[in-house]
Amino acid sequence: MSEAVQHNLAVLHEAVAAAVPHRECIVWRDRRLTWAEVTDRTRRLAAVLGPGRSVDGSPGSLSPHAHVALYLTNGNEYLEGMLGAMKARWAAVNVNHRYRAGELAHVLGDADAAAVIYHGRFAATLAAALPRLPRLRRLLRVDDGSGDDLLPGAVDYEEALAAADPTLVSVPWSPEDRYLLYTGGTTGHPKGVVWRQADFLATCLGVRGTTGELVDIARRATLRALPAPPFMHGAAHWNAISAWLGGGTVVVQDVTHRLDAADVLDTCEREAVTSLLIVGDAFARPLIDEQRRRPRDLSALRFVLTGGAVLGAPVKAALLDLLTGARVVDILGSSETGRHGVTTTASAAEARTGCFAPSATTVVLSGDRRRTLGPGDPEIGWLAQRGRVPLGYLGDPAATAATFPVIDGVRYAVAGDRARLLADGTVELLGRDAATINSGGEKIFAEEVEQAILAHPAVADALVVGRPSERFGHEVVAVVALRDGAVATAEDLRSSCAEHLAGYKLPRAIVFCDAVQRSPSGKADYAWARAQTTR
Repeated sequence: MSEAVQHNLAVLHEAVAAAVPHRECIVWRDRRLTWAEVTDRTRRLAAVLGPGRSVDGSPGSLSPHAHVALYLTNGNEYLEGMLGAMKARWAAVNVNHRYRAGELAHVLGDADAAAVIYHGRFAATLAAALPRLPRLRRLLRVDDGSGDDLLPGAVDYEEALAAADPTLVSVPWSPEDRYLLYTGGTTGHPKGVVWRQADFLATCLGVRGTTGELVDIARRATLRALPAPPFMHGAAHWNAISAWLGGGTVVVQDVTHRLDAADVLDTCEREAVTSLLIVGDAFARPLIDEQRRRPRDLSALRFVLTGGAVLGAPVKAALLDLLTGARVVDILGSSETGRHGVTTTASAAEARTGCFAPSATTVVLSGDRRRTLGPGDPEIGWLAQRGRVPLGYLGDPAATAATFPVIDGVRYAVAGDRARLLADGTVELLGRDAATINSGGEKIFAEEVEQAILAHPAVADALVVGRPSERFGHEVVAVVALRDGAVATAEDLRSSCAEHLAGYKLPRAIVFCDAVQRSPSGKADYAWARAQTTR
């Protein structure tokens, strides 16, 4: 297959749909939408939005498109919103549905959103943000049974689609069309990462080959993928798009506003799901506990994929013990870099934490970002991507220059992860630099300490942060939630950690809580954790 082909997602989806029109494309609750039906619905949504602008001949503009915000939980409307926007030559904006009015207004204003597709349950928050968004001109409300009234100027999503003409707009799609992904803002305000669609498909999803070659693969597909995290996060909708590009079916669990382990596993069993996406230990542990409590027939499940957070070796081993014949695929990547690498584990004995086979374009840069490190170099460097990387951050040239530096004429994407390149060429991920703790002159990676704490059988979840210290500058503090009915003291946990960590890395204090707060995607909320350590 040729790797030089430039792709557009709308073109690929239409091509696959023409080949497998009657296959299920999206399954959610009582909705079983075929590829032909999703094609019709997304064309209608494109007509509702209206034709967008051509990218070709628009130099100097990171995103010449109009933007439509997706203020939704998981469901067919979210995926239709992304694809319908692309067919209209708009760009979709992913919105965290947990935002309050001020945060929502900031993201919609930063993205200069012209339209919002929203679930009725979020109407009150959206209404509070609207006075700060004078350029927002179109509202499409998805009825979720919440009993809300239509906001002024809003129209019902299904009614709008029913009244629309599914004839495609006469604006040709292009590989230059943009894909926009807002980061979670865990280290500052959320920022929009702008990709060319062709680069996004190649770097983030690994799409190779011609359209015809991809369609031939799709015709033979038997994939049924369930992305369990919220679609508002890149890992989840990347997984859904990947399933589509392989001709597969995207399955959505019934409960979409929170992680319900029983519901996820019930859906996997009922729909014969072959691929399940989770986010690290925070998703895996509840699923393991639930499957042990009430075993399901998960014999169809061939792959458990994880991305966006570390999946510890003991948790991988537990998954593989429960899922006979399945493999765990750990994916390393970020919004700014795409896919850095993967590690596939087929047996409990092979399980490792944080080690990945890098992609061909992944490198580790030196600490001063002046050179690339070779295999076996002991220096801790910066995980970086070269080649087909994003255009930058929407409307933020300073952040763009910092995250996408040019070194010796080569442009890199450096999202802030620290790593080491081992002698065998494996990338050892150490953690996000923003979560690194400098204690007594030593750099301590929070994720490494978290994994050591999570190895204790009494621990349900844990986050590790630095707290100001007169003696050390900062000291390591862990915020820990124990499993229901479990008992463990701070000294118990420190002793357990000492089996895995050098003494200077051990938590100097442990704060116990009922539950560790995370984002809906399972990612760490370090701001919350720091607040717990100063009470």
